Amino acid sequence: MHGIIRNMKPALVSGIQPTGRLHIGNYLGALKNFVDLQNSGDYQCYFIVVDLHSITENFDPKEKNAQILETAAEYLAGGIDPKKSVLFLQSQIPAHSELSWILSSITPIGELERMTQYKDKAGRQNANINVGLFTYPVLMAADILLYSPRVVPVGDDQLQHLELTRTLARKFNKKFGETFIEPKDLLTKTSRVMSLKDPSRKMSKSQPEGCLFLDDSPEQIKSKIARAVTDSGSEIEYHPEKKAGLANLLEIYGALTHIEPHLVAKEFSGQQYSALKKQLAEVVTDYFAQFRTDKKALLAKPAGLIKILNAGSEQAAKVAEKKMEEVKEKIGLAL
Repeated sequence: MHGIIRNMKPALVSGIQPTGRLHIGNYLGALKNFVDLQNSGDYQCYFIVVDLHSITENFDPKEKNAQILETAAEYLAGGIDPKKSVLFLQSQIPAHSELSWILSSITPIGELERMTQYKDKAGRQNANINVGLFTYPVLMAADILLYSPRVVPVGDDQLQHLELTRTLARKFNKKFGETFIEPKDLLTKTSRVMSLKDPSRKMSKSQPEGCLFLDDSPEQIKSKIARAVTDSGSEIEYHPEKKAGLANLLEIYGALTHIEPHLVAKEFSGQQYSALKKQLAEVVTDYFAQFRTDKKALLAKPAGLIKILNAGSEQAAKVAEKKMEEVKEKIGLAL
């Protein structure tokens, strides 16, 4: 049967790059939401370790396998359950690269040139502005469209890429016949966590001193939060525009305790910034205590992680290959 595959549950797809340890921004902007969506039972979830994307930035081949296993361990320690979701490795499924090439043949260069993430990354790594960095959104579109998802959980910084995915699906369908679903975005409530060192910039692994990593020790958490930039005032109040650094701390506190940031501010009203920072350090330490334990245990048994990734990749490949057969037939490449 050809046409769009309609599962009993609508599919959902998202991925994380294996480029080093996840920080609290990755957790609140992505992983926590993945787990909530998985546990809702409303979706067939596909979660990808997007290792092909990760090689568009400078990397050490000797470290890449370890980074892949670390990302898989963090997915699992964060709550992704292989019995409920399909967790797999992008590079193990050739259909991702194959569909990316086919989609690139209908992607106008102008669409890629206006991508703000490409401009930002090219500015940061001007000694390595490669074609993969430029065509990254086309591979991302392939990652998504192979699994016919209804929704894609994204942060606001990925909305432009998802809109391109929708555009390419629409363009392909119009040119070759109904094949792909145009997925909708599913924005996370806490979509942007800012750097502890520079509240005007998003928290990023490229600035580790401004990151709270999920497996930081209690001592590291306490030290980083104590040194976090706030402002020259002393009143604890929630004003993102006027007090960006303080607002960032209040938002992290609120996200982990399910309390609105302005109510957190009210709770600490009249106290010093140090009181908020001390309590926030305890909240973060306690929240990720189990994560730290589970990640360490998972990494101690790499064969178990590889087994999970291989099983997930085998399962995902069946779906991806079926979609590729349909794509090839539509464009005249099936003999």
